[in-house]
Order: sequence, then C-alpha cells, then structure tokens
Amino acid sequence: MTHPLGAPLDGTWDRQISRGRLVPDRSIDLHGHTLAEAHARLLAAITAGDGARVLLVITGKGRPERPSRIRAELMHWLEQPDLRAAVASVRPAHPRHGGSGAFYVILRRAK
Repeated sequence: MTHPLGAPLDGTWDRQISRGRLVPDRSIDLHGHTLAEAHARLLAAITAGDGARVLLVITGKGRPERPSRIRAELMHWLEQPDLRAAVASVRPAHPRHGGSGAFYVILRRAK
C-alpha cells in the first residue's frame, strides 16, 4: 500500500525545509508551459533515474483573478500511477526557493 503525498518524513527533512536549508538536487520550472508540456517535463524529471532525491518544481503562483493551472494540476499528476510509485512526499517550498509558487518533490530511493 502506498501512503499519501503528504506522508510524514524523518524529522530532519522537515527541519531542513522549515529552516530553508534543504538544497534541491535539481529544479524544473513549469510556469509558462501548457498543461501538456508541463506534465511531460514533470514526468521526464521524475523518471530521469539520475539519483536525485529532491526535485524543486516551480509552478508559479498565478494571480488572484487567474490562479496557476499547473499548480492546481500538480497533485493530480503526482497521484497518477506513472509518477506515484517514484514520489515519497511533497512539501511546499521555502520562500528562498519560491514559496507558494513551488514545491519540493521528495523522490524515493532507487532500489
């Protein structure tokens, strides 16, 4: 059975995130792309198999009158079977990495 994307992490992870000390292994900027392009880039980044554990995914914040569609779709994409197995958890990014316009996607260790 898999656990939800907000699953608890070791306390060290959450302390590093809250203090802004977590250093992403890689980042991808999805804002400005169509939904299809953004989904394809996310899929490629997560399945790259390069040993990265922390992926910073920049979705953009959107505007009050026009919220970010990519940000709204991100959790749905990560819950899909093609990505779900590779993702251990997701956390909002620290302000130094984009705050509410970005997320840390913590990937599972390769087996």
